[in-house]
Order: sequence, then C-alpha cells, then structure tokens
Amino acid sequence: MEKEMSENQARKWQVNPRYNPREESQTVVRKVKKTPWITKGEKVIYSITGAAILAFGIGIVSFASGTDSLNRGMQNVETNINNQKIINENLNFEKEELSRPERITEIAEKNGLKIQNSEVKQAETVNN
Repeated sequence: MEKEMSENQARKWQVNPRYNPREESQTVVRKVKKTPWITKGEKVIYSITGAAILAFGIGIVSFASGTDSLNRGMQNVETNINNQKIINENLNFEKEELSRPERITEIAEKNGLKIQNSEVKQAETVNN
C-alpha cells in the first residue's frame, strides 16, 4: 500500500503543475556580476595619458624656472655693466680734470720748475 500511496501522491504532484516541492525547499542564489565602470584598457589609456600630462607639466615648469633664472642672471650682468660704465665715465672725467695744462704748470711751479714758454700743449696718446 505504501507504494500505491506514494505513486498516487506522485501522480497528484504531476497533475498539479503549480505545486513543486523542489521549488519550495531550494533557494536559488545567483551571483550578479558587476560590470566595471571603466574597463582595463581604458584604465591603461587614462594612466598613460595622466602620466604624459604630468611629465609635460613638470617639463614646462622646469623650463620656465630655467628661463627665469637665466633672465635674472642677464639682468644682474646688465646692472654690473651699467655700474662699470658709470665708473669708467667718472674716471675719464677725473683723468681729463687732472690732465689740464693749467694744473700741470701749477704743480710744476710748486716743485720749483720754471716754464720758459708759456704755452703748454697736451700730449695725445696714439693707439696703434
């Protein structure tokens, strides 16, 4: 009789398609695979592009820094040249002042020299 009951129950279950004891007892766990927001290829491209932009920026900053230091050096040299020009002009003026014929005759008379001719001519230097 047990066979008959189990067969009858099996037929009932087959007849009623809505009832499935396996569905009730088992829960199906599905793993949802997330698709990444950025693919691996895009990550590589973005990394290379970012590194290139960073290197380009560092190059520009170092070039600007070098140019700035070069300009500052040139300004210092120009300032030194202008100061030396002023010193040279002052020395030229002083040289002309000291080489006046009147001053030379005055110093000669103070040292006991007698000038026979009253005309004193200034000697010019000859540059060869």
